This record gives sequence, C-alpha cells and structure tokens, in this order.
Amino acid sequence: MSLYAKRGVSAQKEEVHAAIQKLDQGLYPQAFCKIYPDYLCGDADWVNIMHADGAGTKSILAYLYWKETGDVSVWKGIAQDAVAMNLDDLLCIGITDNILFSSTIDRNKLVINGQILEAVINGTQEFFNTLKEFGVHIHYLGGETADVGDVVRTIAVNGTMTARWPKNKLVTNEKIREGNVIVGFASAGKATYETAYNSGLGSNGLTSARHDVLEKYYAGEYPETFEPTLSDEVVYIGKNKMTDPIEINGEKMNIGQLLLSPTRTYAPLLKRILEEQFHEIDGLIHCSGGGQTKCMKYLPKPLTIIKDHLFEPPPVFELIKTNSGADWREMYQVFNMGHRLEIFTTEAAAAQMVQTAAAFNIEAKIIGRVETAKDAQSTLLLKGVFGEVEYKY
Repeated sequence: MSLYAKRGVSAQKEEVHAAIQKLDQGLYPQAFCKIYPDYLCGDADWVNIMHADGAGTKSILAYLYWKETGDVSVWKGIAQDAVAMNLDDLLCIGITDNILFSSTIDRNKLVINGQILEAVINGTQEFFNTLKEFGVHIHYLGGETADVGDVVRTIAVNGTMTARWPKNKLVTNEKIREGNVIVGFASAGKATYETAYNSGLGSNGLTSARHDVLEKYYAGEYPETFEPTLSDEVVYIGKNKMTDPIEINGEKMNIGQLLLSPTRTYAPLLKRILEEQFHEIDGLIHCSGGGQTKCMKYLPKPLTIIKDHLFEPPPVFELIKTNSGADWREMYQVFNMGHRLEIFTTEAAAAQMVQTAAAFNIEAKIIGRVETAKDAQSTLLLKGVFGEVEYKY
C-alpha cells in the first residue's frame, strides 16, 4: 500500500467515482466539468455549469506556517488556491469570463480567528481584482462561513463556481484523437502575473507533501493537524521545518513558502489561447488530482497516450521524493510533476500556443502524443530519465 493510501487519501478517488456513477453525466461525459442544458434560461444554444473544489489540506500547511511565523498573509494564498482549483477546471471546458463564485469556509473557531477569516475573504476578492485586469471577470456572491469545530480540526476553504456559456464555445474533449500532440504548460516558475517564484505544487497531493517533507516535531507540537488514528510511520516523516531556508533560481525563501506557493491559474494564458485558437483545441486537461494520469478519465475512446518529453520535475517534487522515498509511479500519479495544464491539438497549432505561453513567461512544449490503442484498453506510457512507467485503464 502506498504512503498516500496509508494516510487515508486516494489519488484516483475510486470510491467517489463509484458513488456517483449512477448520476447524470451531463451533455458531454468526456468534458472536464459536468455540463447541463440551460435550465436557467431555457436556451438550447447555451449551457449551465456549476463546479465545486477547494484548497484541500493545503490549509493545514498555512495553519502551521502561521503558527510558526505569525504571518497572516499566507492565508491569501489559500484563498487563491480555492479559486484557482475551480477556475482552472472551468477553463478546461472553455469558460473564461462572467463567472459567479460562492465560498464555503468551515473552521474550528478555537484555533482559527477572525483575522484569518478576513485574510481569506479579502484575499479572494484581491485575486478576482487581479484576474479582471486580464479580462477574466469573476463575481463574488458571498457564501457560507460556519464554525464547526466538531467536524473540522483547523479550517477548510472551498468554493463553488457557476456560469452560463454558449455551446459553440465549449471544449468537450470529444475531438481527442490519434495524431494529436499534447502541449504541456509548466506549473513552476514566475509568470508575468505572479509576484514570486511558484514551486508548481498546486493544491493536489498536499497530504503527502506535508507529511513527507516536515519533521516529527510537528506531530507533537500540533496534533490538531492530522488524523490521530494514523500510524506514526506515515505522520510527519520528513527532515525539514517550515522555516528552513532554501534558494531556487536565485530567490531566497523557506520550505513553508515553497510548499505554500499559491496554485498557478492559467486563466490569463488560456483566455488568449481560446480567443485565438479555439478551433484548434481538441482537448483540455487540468492535471490536478491524479497528476499525470488525469487525462485518462476524459478520453472519448480507447487510446494510447505517450508522454516522453516531460518537464524536469521542479525542486519541490525532488524534495518530496527524496524525503518520502516514493517511487516514480506514485509520484506521477499524485503530483503534476512539472505541468498542470495540457492541450491536445495538432503539431501545426502547437507552435503558436508555445509562443503565447512564452509571452506570459510560462514555459511550454510538446510533451507527448496520442496513438491508436493496441487493444480495447487505454494506456498511458510515461518515459523519462526515470525509465518507463505504464498505466492501464
């Protein structure tokens, strides 16, 4: 059993998918988000979307950092995480504007004070103000803030996004086919709209990142940050403290700041690509939960996906792997490992997408291709300096 599973987490969410398999899959089952008829206005040429996501256990890292340093501003990053995890999912079906957002914040009032709530709520609006500069308008409609200390040990920051969108501007992944190339867009670095180096970690796999990197000191000092029935062998098994210094690309930071890099949104970049090359996009994937295996859930038929020109894993993933001893199979299944956005397109169209990304100082390249399936199953093959890793679906 993997460390991830031993901590009560599932990269593939098998039980969740089993629980919802009888639900309506929407108009386009292969689309990255569920898409429904326009129930709001009854227009056959439009659709409705409602999507929910959040910052996950990254909020526990923010809690630890705040307790260790007193820096309340770290919570603004958690606000961005909750928004970006929703927004970048919607981007993958083509939605880039006029979005409604409602937040859901559950806290244990005994450990999470009002100053933190203000930082999360105001940080959300500040992030929306930044996105507005790039023509991405998100309207903050409030939400629910509940004191549920018997349910939540620290704080959970989530949200729901709603949009109404024309059918002829949707990306549904139904066009993914043999001969497509896959353009990957780096998750790490410093985009033109970011103020500091982004580790690329995002908001997935943070249970592993936290326990694999941070040392046992945190288990004794902050027992409210983990499930008490977990085996000691999987709780805070790393070598680092939040305040340990580290330097990457000439920027000095600490381990906490590295792990807490706000989830990069690709909204400014994807808005431009969708405006300029919409008809050349056959598929869009947000490599979130499931890491580099995420794309396999959205294929319209059995296909072979080969990723043999992957990005070199950014330092944060090397840190996690070194501390945890996890194998490459688990790392690529849990984390994005270097790129969190994929576009399935033609080789001719890929060059312009790479150039557009460069204008935002985001590295992009063709990381793989789509081939005919060898049997009735879909196959994902990853190749790199680590050798080969194969997944069957």
